[in-house]
Amino acid sequence: MIETRGLDTSQASRSEPPRRPADLADLTPEVLAKTAGRIADRAAAMGLTHWFWGEGVVLQGMMRLTPAHPFVTEFVDGHLRDGIELGHVNNLAPGAVCADLYGATGERRYADACERMLDWLRSEDAVTRAPGGAIEHWPGGVWADTAYMCGTFLIHYGLHAGRPELIEEAGEQILAHAEVLQHPETALYAHGSHEGRTIWNFWGRANAWTALASVEYLEAGGAQSERIREVLRRQLLALAGHQPAHGVWDVLVDGQPENRGIPETSAAAGIAAAMFRAAALGIEPEPLRRRAWRALAGVHAYVADDGTLTRTSAGTILQLLPFGYSVIRDDLIQPWGQGLALQAYAAALREDT
Repeated sequence: MIETRGLDTSQASRSEPPRRPADLADLTPEVLAKTAGRIADRAAAMGLTHWFWGEGVVLQGMMRLTPAHPFVTEFVDGHLRDGIELGHVNNLAPGAVCADLYGATGERRYADACERMLDWLRSEDAVTRAPGGAIEHWPGGVWADTAYMCGTFLIHYGLHAGRPELIEEAGEQILAHAEVLQHPETALYAHGSHEGRTIWNFWGRANAWTALASVEYLEAGGAQSERIREVLRRQLLALAGHQPAHGVWDVLVDGQPENRGIPETSAAAGIAAAMFRAAALGIEPEPLRRRAWRALAGVHAYVADDGTLTRTSAGTILQLLPFGYSVIRDDLIQPWGQGLALQAYAAALREDT
C-alpha cells in the first residue's frame, strides 16, 4: 500500500469523475473525419502567432491529417516572410513542417529556413548538452519535450533533404534521452532531470513526446531502429498496463496518489497516436491497437462541439514534486491539445482505411 501521509491529495479528491468513453462502434470513419475537421478548424481559428512549440505541434498534427490544409502553408510562409525567431530548442518544432513543405514543393525558401534552424542548433552557445549527449531543454536539465521538438525537425528535414545523418542524429537524441529519462524497471518516462538528477514524475505528455519521436524515427527507417524499437515497445506496454478502463491516463500515468484520478487528454491523444503507428510497424499490434482505440474513445468524449479538446493541461515546466502536475487548466484551449488530438484521429483514420 502506498503511503499517502504528508502528500497533498486535495486536487485529486476534488477531480471530476472521468467521462464515459465513446462507444467504439460509433467511431466510424465519417465520425472520426468530421471530428478531426472540427479540431483542425478550431486550431486554425485560435489566433496562433508565434514560431514556437505549441504552433509546431498544431502544424504537425494538421500535416498528419490533411497536408493541404491552407493554414499550414499560410502560417509557415507568413513567418518566413517576417523572419523566424530562434532562441530555444522549442523553436525547432515548426521546422518539421517547414521540411515537409520543402519535400512537397521543392521550393528553396523552405530548405533555406531549415538550414538556418540547423545552423542555429549547431552553433548556438545556449544549446547545451548533458554528459551523455542529450540536448538539454535548459542548461542542467534534460526534458522529454526536446526529443520531439528537436527530433521531428531533424527527422523530417533529413528525409526531405536526403540527409540520413540528420535522421541518425535524431535517433542518437532519442536514445540519449531514454538513458536519462526512461526508468530502468518500469520503462515509463520521467518528464525531466534537474541539475543532473532525474525527477521520477511519470508525466503523461512526456511519454507522448518520447513515444511519438520514436515512432517517427522508426517510420524513417533509421539505422538504430532495432534499439529504439525495443525502447518504444517496453514503454508502450508499460503505458498499456497503467491505462484506466475509461481510456484517459492520469496526468501522472502511474497512479501517484497526489494525481490519481486527474485525467489529462493531450497525453492520451499523443499516446494513442503512437500506439496506432507502432502497431502498424508490427510492434505488439494486437494489444497496442486495442489500447489505442480505448484511448481514442476516452479522448473523443472530451472534444467539445466547437472542436476544442478539453481537459488539456497548460504548458508545463518541470516540476520537482508530483503535486505540481495536479492542476489542469480546463478554461482555455491549448494548441498542443489540438495538435496531439489531430495526431490521434489521423492515426485512427489510417487504421480504418
